[in-house]
Amino acid sequence: MDGTADDSVVLLTGGTSGIGAVAARELARTGATVALVGRDERRGRRLADETTASTPGTVRFHGVDLATRDAVRRLATDVASAYDRLDVLAHNAGLSTDERTITDDGVELTFAVNHLAPYLLTHELLDLLRASAPARVVVTASAVHRRGELAFDDLRMERGYSAIDAYARSKLANVAFTLELADRLGGDDADVVANCFHPGFVPSTRLFRDAGLRTRLFARIAAAVPGIGTTPEAGADRLVELATAPAYGTRSGRYVGADGPETPAQSATDPEFRERLWRVSADLVGIDPDWPS
Repeated sequence: MDGTADDSVVLLTGGTSGIGAVAARELARTGATVALVGRDERRGRRLADETTASTPGTVRFHGVDLATRDAVRRLATDVASAYDRLDVLAHNAGLSTDERTITDDGVELTFAVNHLAPYLLTHELLDLLRASAPARVVVTASAVHRRGELAFDDLRMERGYSAIDAYARSKLANVAFTLELADRLGGDDADVVANCFHPGFVPSTRLFRDAGLRTRLFARIAAAVPGIGTTPEAGADRLVELATAPAYGTRSGRYVGADGPETPAQSATDPEFRERLWRVSADLVGIDPDWPS
């Protein structure tokens, strides 16, 4: 985990459980300050206190539900006020829910949290990242993005909803966003690089906390069976590698799996798809699509 200086600041969403909690501890062991974002106040503050007491670094908890634009903007404002630099912006928050839910902004919930929140938060904090350069954006994606399909004329999934389809399209959006962001920032050796990764199937994560009973039972059983999926520690190692390893300080626009960079789904690399997703996302969160400039 070489590459992170003692005074580095890492913003980590989805950090109160699963690979996020493990990654927060590992990053704090390097001496970094970790701004930990999550919904669970009790779990988040306990993790922050315990990790700060047992590592050279500092963990500070920020309680936020990332489902709405206003909440994301408040988080960005708080972070910009609380920290004088930002070396790594790690988008790890994610959810999967069996029930189709529309947020207060009128957006399907899984798409709002898993894709639009990282998109908007990156926009809001890009100036701070650039001022702290070299800096990194890291996105937790998934191999399930390969089955994702995004119907731009049905973003609210009114023609039919399934949890796995909603999750898969959000992960496809994660990969396409990362690749488009990397290109817009200047690619390899840019002051701010952007990469995403597949953490493996981690059944013991709280990703499925909002899923239906059948999905939660499957995840619980899978977590107890050796050989199915991977551990939070393995997924966290990949996140920490992209956040700290020198090799990824000069590589941008990569989708990383267990054995290193992989070629993602064709739609995620398609310039026309990526451009359309970028502009639709900008419209949904109310920003100028011609960023970064």
